[in-house]
Order: sequence, then structure tokens, then C-alpha cells
Amino acid sequence: MALKPSIFEKNRSTSLRRRQDVNNLDFSKKNGSGRAAYAVDQTVGGLATPPIVRLALTPPEAESPPTAKESCTGASLMLGEAASPWSLAGAGAAVALLWLCAWTLQWAWWTPRRLERALRAQGLRGTRYRLFIGDVAENGRLNREAASRPLPLGSHDVVPRVMPFFCNVLKEHGKLSFVWTGPKPFVIIRDPDLAREILSNKSGNFAKQTTAGIAKFVVGGVVTYEGEKWAKHRRILNPAFHQEKIKRMLPVFLACCTKMITRWVNSMSSEGISELDVWDEFQNLTGDVISRTAFGSSYQEGWRIFQLQEEQAKRVLKAFQRIFIPGYWYLPIENNRRIREIDQEIRTILRGIIVKRDKAVKNGEGSNDDLLGLLVESNMRQSNEKEDVGMSIEDMIEECKLFYAAGSETTSMLLTWTLILLSMHPEWQEQAREEVMHHFGRTTPDHDGLSRLKIVTMILHEVLRLYPPVVFLQRTTHKEIELGGIKYPEGVNFTLPVLSIHHDPSIWGQDAIKFNPERFANGVSKATKFQTAFFSFAWGPRICLGQSFAMLEAKMALATILQSFSFELSPSYTHAPHTVLTLQPQYGSPIKLKKL
Repeated sequence: MALKPSIFEKNRSTSLRRRQDVNNLDFSKKNGSGRAAYAVDQTVGGLATPPIVRLALTPPEAESPPTAKESCTGASLMLGEAASPWSLAGAGAAVALLWLCAWTLQWAWWTPRRLERALRAQGLRGTRYRLFIGDVAENGRLNREAASRPLPLGSHDVVPRVMPFFCNVLKEHGKLSFVWTGPKPFVIIRDPDLAREILSNKSGNFAKQTTAGIAKFVVGGVVTYEGEKWAKHRRILNPAFHQEKIKRMLPVFLACCTKMITRWVNSMSSEGISELDVWDEFQNLTGDVISRTAFGSSYQEGWRIFQLQEEQAKRVLKAFQRIFIPGYWYLPIENNRRIREIDQEIRTILRGIIVKRDKAVKNGEGSNDDLLGLLVESNMRQSNEKEDVGMSIEDMIEECKLFYAAGSETTSMLLTWTLILLSMHPEWQEQAREEVMHHFGRTTPDHDGLSRLKIVTMILHEVLRLYPPVVFLQRTTHKEIELGGIKYPEGVNFTLPVLSIHHDPSIWGQDAIKFNPERFANGVSKATKFQTAFFSFAWGPRICLGQSFAMLEAKMALATILQSFSFELSPSYTHAPHTVLTLQPQYGSPIKLKKL
């Protein structure tokens, strides 16, 4: 009589059968089975992940094909845990997170530390790298402290106030040293010969830094390009800024200046005295000039663009103050939305003007006396000579935006500081007036007479030396280079502190921080013992395209003012130069005018 198996034996038998079932599905082909086999893989790219069933088929040998039931079981394995979208998403997220962590570590720590070791090995000294922020916090703290202390009236020792952090670094670490903007090292170059070598870029190794994304809403076009695109745009733009073409714009300069002078006269009291902030006045003047010289008959639309660009610059500056907050630019806040709205409106207006002008020029109807007409004409000529070398409409929009950024802000600051300094130094104001009256009397200034204004030119150059609109120039390198006998690794940036170079006594003499236009009596090239140490318009192939335009506009404005008024600083004026994109008077520029 057969004995009934015990419960223990039943369980043991069931366990053995289950183990055999698993063995039959073994991935190792030990039994040569043609059945579906699976294995549990708990790693993806070396990361632990939820179990994922892998399905494999081995060639059928002795056994028959799987039954329908077995097929359904295999399919259920595949469609169940293996194909779960949550499991796959988890694995993908883990891989992405690991990659992001590795990239961040490389960007924020390994690369900066490697570059720091390489620079110190070459004998350079500088600040120690701080994770993520570098010297940004210390630079900001010192700038805020300096901004709280105005300068004595008449002092031109502005470097410690405008760039206090750099002054401290140079004192502590020497003339050739480095600092950190976030995780990027910047080597400070104050030697004029090395600065010229970088700016001339004969080796082709020094490139402009990539413009930050948000900055492109204000500054774009040729100044932001490199390589072939830069060369193409420069080639197309050059004809528009030839001296003869600019000379034809002189009547526009005169008309805009006359309108400003008339407005000033109308603001006079019965005693013939008026007080106004000339910075605001010169911003309106240069905006008027660029609107008319750039767009001619489309002046009203051009003026609207100027107003929008003004608002855009203020909003972008506001956004820059929080740009280090990750994702700030993508927040749906009012300032960010308005920046995009302004950009769209500017582009819409410019696109309409450009398309209309392009059509007119092609039909022989358009005027080429304004910058846009000259640009369209040059672009068409380049396109006809060789296919696909002209600018697109989007490219031309960027260049038109640049007309405002470069042609308005910098010239208005040059004129503002000129009136401030001539108010501080009335003896030079009187010399300039005598020269203007000698050449023109009360008649309208013309091009030939303006080109002979030696004292006025000396004054403008001295103002640009002491108060350059742009206080830093920067370049970067994308491969290892040698400069001044020192090898710099790829990824090092160079900063040329123009303001500091312009105030260096070893270059300009012991009166470097004094207002002395006489130093330019024989021109810029002979103002120092160096070939040149004057970088207000940059240097080399990327020298400012609008240099002649800006100087002629400034001469016309100054000549008409000197013919009509004497001026002095208002008692409310506070001498506090500081940098907000350009070098500006922190508390404005109130000037008292007296009608002559």
C-alpha cells in the first residue's frame, strides 16, 4: 500500500519543479533549448536600475516550437516588467543625472583647477578659485563699497573707484596676474605691446568671447561674429563707413545739433541761463542722428526703434543682475516677457524697413545716402559678384540693431564727459571756443573746417583716454598659445583693462591722471613712447567701424555748442564715474549753460 506523501515532501517536490522550470529558461544554452530565455539585468550603463527582463531567442535544436501558452507567457514577461515606461524612464533619468553631475564637476571644478595649476606653473600669480562663483562676489562687494564714495571734484583718478577689485589684485599679485569670473580664468594684460598683439590677432589664436545669450537682445551683428561670418559682414559693412560716405551725412549731423541747440535756447531764463542734464540731451541727440543717418526717410520708425532699444538695454541690465540664478532667464516674470516682446517688435519694424528698402534699391528708386541704403547696396553688390555671399534679412536686422548700440550710447557718453571735463577745466573750454570761432565764427561748421580743429580733436582724445566708454576688452583662446614668452593652455581668457592702461604713469607719464590734451598735439601714435597705448576704439582688424562717424558727430556737436554757450558744472553735480555697460556719471551730469 503506497504511502501518501507528506506536506513537507509535496512542498519539496514543488520547489524542485520550479527550479527546473527556471533552469529550462536559463540563458546559458546548457540544454540547447529553443524556448524563450530571460535573465534579469539590474544595471544600465553601470547604474543600478529596476529589474528589466531581457528576451532572447536561441536557435531551435531538438525541441519543438513553444506552445501558444508558452508564447503568451513570454509575451507577458516582455510586455510586463520589461516594457514598463516607468522603469525605462527611471533608467534614463539616472543616466542623465549621472552625466549632468559629471559635466558640472568637470566645468565647475576639474577644468578650473587644471587651468589654475597650469598658470601657476608658468609663474603667474592670482586669486584662488572659489567653486562656481570665482571672484564675482568679492568684485561685487568692492564695487558697492566704491560706489558709495564719490570722488573729489576735479579728480581724474577714477581707476580705484571704477575697478577696485582689479586694483587690489594688481597690488597683491603684480602686473601680470589672473582672476576668476565664475569658473573662467582671466589673465590681466596691461602691457601695451602684448595688448596690441592680442588685438591685432595676426596668429588667429585670439577670439572674442561668445556673447551671453541675453546680451544678444542689445548687442549683435558683426561685433559678435568670428571667422568667415565676421569677415563677410565686415566686408559688406566697410563701404558704408568710408570717409566720403560719412561726409555726405554731415547735413544730418548739423540738422540734429541745430534742433538740440534751439531747444536749449528756448529753455533759457530771461537772464540767458539754463540748467539741464546733458547726458539725457546727448542720448536724444545721438538717437536722433542714428535714426536719420541709418534709415533716412523711415526716420519715424527708426526713432521708435531707438526708444525700444533704450528700454531693452535697461531691462537686460536688470536681468543681468540675477543671471547667476540657474534658470532665471526662463522664469515667466514680467521683465523677461517684456524683453522678448521688445525684441519681436524691433525685428518686425526693421524687417519691414529692410524689405521695403531692398525692393526700392533693386528698382533703382532707393536713396543710398543713409547707412541702410549703403548696406543694402553693398550687400547686393556682393551677392551679384558671388552667389550666397550676401547677408540674409535676419543678419541685416542684427546689424541695424548694432547701429543703435554702438552709434548712440558710446558717442553720447563721449560728449557727456567732454562737457563735464571742459566745465572742470575752463581754460581748455576757452581754447576750444577760440579755435571754433577762428574757423567758423557764427557760420555753419563744414567738413573741411571740422577736420582742421586740432585743439578740439586733442580734447576729444584726452577725454577718451581718461573716460573711455568701454573700460575692458576681452579675448579668449581655443588652443594652447604663447604670449610674451609664457604658454597659456586652451580655455584661458584675457582681459585688457583699457581704463587702467590709459591711466598708467609708466606709459603716459607722471601726469597720467591729469587732464592734459596737449599730450595728443602730435596725434595718437606719438602720445606715448609706445607705438600706441590708446584703445578707446579697440585696435587691429576689429577696430571700431564707426570711429570716423563718432568723431565727426562729436566735433559737430561740440563746435555748435561752443559757438552758442559757455558752461560750468551745476552745484548739484557729484563726480562719481561708474560702469553700467559703459562708463557713466552715477548721479547724472547737470550743467549750467549761459547764452553767448
